[in-house]
Amino acid sequence: MRDRGSVSLYVVLFTPAVLLLAGLLVDGGLAIHARQRAADMAEQAARAGANEIDTAALRETGKPVIDPGRARAAACDLLSAYDADVTGANCDATEEEVAVTVEITVRPQLLGIIPGFGEFTMTSSATAHPVTGADTP
Repeated sequence: MRDRGSVSLYVVLFTPAVLLLAGLLVDGGLAIHARQRAADMAEQAARAGANEIDTAALRETGKPVIDPGRARAAACDLLSAYDADVTGANCDATEEEVAVTVEITVRPQLLGIIPGFGEFTMTSSATAHPVTGADTP
């Protein structure tokens, strides 16, 4: 009868550890997914901006030159379609490339009950530049 209550002790000791590991698995997966989603959004927006070629400069020089104003607008317009997901964005463009940074806020599902494990932000950046058929090998 000396073992009476030993299972209760194991339950009390291991339950928090199991919940912590489950939280790391679930919330870690959410963080990885959010990072990939932010990268995807940034890449799509940068490509959309790089498509805004200044046709007059292209005809004059034969080289693709980005129209910075239209490129910024195109990149930010594409990100506005993800309005609920994107918590911060920065679109910048020059005549050579478009740079986009996207922030997504993640709300933990299991670890959120632990003090200090609140929302966190995943950030990703991407750049794109125009390429013509003559630029490819």
